[in-house]
Amino acid sequence: MSMCDAERRLLANALLDISNEWFILLSEACIPLHNFKAIYHYISKSRYSFMGAVDEPGPFGRGRYNPNMAPEVNITEWRKGSQWFEVNRKLAVDIVKDEVYHPKFEQFCRPACYVDEHYFPTMLTIESPRLLANRTLTWVDWSRGGAHPATFGKADINDQFFKRISESPTCVYNNQPTSLCYLFARKFAPSALGPLLEHSTKFLGF
Repeated sequence: MSMCDAERRLLANALLDISNEWFILLSEACIPLHNFKAIYHYISKSRYSFMGAVDEPGPFGRGRYNPNMAPEVNITEWRKGSQWFEVNRKLAVDIVKDEVYHPKFEQFCRPACYVDEHYFPTMLTIESPRLLANRTLTWVDWSRGGAHPATFGKADINDQFFKRISESPTCVYNNQPTSLCYLFARKFAPSALGPLLEHSTKFLGF
């Protein structure tokens, strides 16, 4: 829960600036896949916020639910999603002011339940399901298996790598299919920084 508490403090601080309308959580291992203008347009024109919230059966989804979370959270409302999200101002306020779901997750979401994968997706699914795109904007590679996504270093930065990202399956944007699904990617090691900066125009177009 300490991680989600830190994220709530970040949002609370950003909300103090009334000109901030959209809020994106990224890590130091993330990179942008498009220039600022393209990212701003994509987010500002979206009718939805980008928070993954999947009803996943099995031990890593519903299997993490604790019945003691009812009646505030029922198993049919239990969701799982990436911790990397984008929310509009209304949802950011809802996350910061929450006093209903926070105590339940703090008390009953313990390993092998991971708060950062369930708290915000579940709460926002209950409170504002129509405002969620139900997907993340951050591309990751889970193909190698394990508890963490693949980390990419200097040797991975090439044409084929970025082609693989751009050829990801289509998704939905404002209720229409689109091939532009990801604005960011992770997880990049420090060794990737040099080739990324050197070839950014070639790989990323900026």
